[in-house]
Amino acid sequence: MRPHIQRLRPYVPGKPITEVKRELGLPNDFDIDKLASNENVLGPSAAAVEAIKNAAAAVWLYPDDTCYDLKNALADFWKLTPENFILGNGSDEIIHFLMLALLDSQDEIVSAQPSFVQYESAARLAGCTCKLVPLTEDGRHDLPAMAAEITERTKMVFIANPNNPSGTVVGKAEFDQFIKSIPQYVLVVLDQAYYEYVETEDSPEGIDYVRDGYNVILLHTFSKAYALAGLRVGYGLANADLIKALNQVRGPFNVSSVAQAAAIASLGDSDQLTRTTELNNAGKKYFYAQLDEMGITYIPTEANFIMLDSGLPAKEVFQELLRHGVIVRTGDPFGLPTWLRVTIGTSAMNERFIKALRVIRERA
Repeated sequence: MRPHIQRLRPYVPGKPITEVKRELGLPNDFDIDKLASNENVLGPSAAAVEAIKNAAAAVWLYPDDTCYDLKNALADFWKLTPENFILGNGSDEIIHFLMLALLDSQDEIVSAQPSFVQYESAARLAGCTCKLVPLTEDGRHDLPAMAAEITERTKMVFIANPNNPSGTVVGKAEFDQFIKSIPQYVLVVLDQAYYEYVETEDSPEGIDYVRDGYNVILLHTFSKAYALAGLRVGYGLANADLIKALNQVRGPFNVSSVAQAAAIASLGDSDQLTRTTELNNAGKKYFYAQLDEMGITYIPTEANFIMLDSGLPAKEVFQELLRHGVIVRTGDPFGLPTWLRVTIGTSAMNERFIKALRVIRERA
C-alpha cells in the first residue's frame, strides 16, 4: 500500500438503525429515531417517489451517462447552461473528481478544522499537503487565517457553507473580501450541501461568483433538503472549462437512472422545500429554548443539525441515548469530546431526544 494511503482515515457514517437493533438485541418493531446523519426526516417529495416507481421498470438499461435531462433541469433552475454542471454519486464524488483532476503530490489545499472530513481525505488520497485552520471561537471559518495559509503551491481552498459540524456560515462581506484577495490560480470550493436550510440573509450567494467568472465551484446535493440520501446524487456548478476537466476523470454511468428521475421531480417540487424549511426552523427554536433552559452551550445553526455541549463524555452519552432509542453523532472525531451533533427532526423526535438528555444529565 502506498504510504499516503495508509494515513487515510476511512469515513465513519452515522450508525444505521438496523445496526443499533442488532447491537442492543432490540426487536425489529422497536422504534428508533436516527438523528445522526442530517437526513431530511420528512422523507422525499411525493413527486420523487412517483418518479422512482416510474423509472424502476427501465433499470435493465444503463442510465443516460450525460444526465441530459437533469443537467437541463438544473440549468433552468440556476439560470446557467448545462455545460456548467457535473453530476456525481453524491457531492462527495465531485470532491473526488477535483482530487483526481487537479491535485498532485507537491500541491496544497486549505480547509477548516473541524469541517467535512472528505476535504482532508481528498488531499491525503492525492498525497498532497492539507493545511487545517481552526474555526473561530464561535465555530465559524476564519477566512483571514485561511487566506494567510495560501502559498504558490495552494491549489484549492474548501469552505463548507453552512459548515459541518458547526452549522455556521460566513458573511457576505467577509467572503467577498476573501475571494477577491486570494490569487486567481486558487480554486475556491464552496460546499453548499445545506444551502436550502440557511435563514440568515448575511450569507454569500455562491451562484453570483460563478456568474461573475471567479475561480469557484459550488457543491450541491439532493441528499439533505431534497431527502434523496439513499439515491446518492449531487452536483457541481462552475465554469465550463473546469467542468470539462472534471468530466475527464468521471467514470461512466455514475448517476443511476432512478436517481436522475427522482432529482428532476424533486427540483420541481418547491412545496416540499417549504415544508422542510418550516419544520427545520421550528425545530431550531425548540432546541434553543430547551437547551437554554438546561444551561447547555450550543452553536446557533443555519443547517438541519445542531452542535451542543452535553457537559459529559460524548461517547457515554451516545450509548445512553441509544438505550432511549435515539441515535446521534459524537463530537470526538472533531476534537470535541463532550459535544454532540444532533439532526433536527420532527417535533416528536426532538422532544424524545431532549427528554432523554435530561434524564441522562440528571443521573450523571
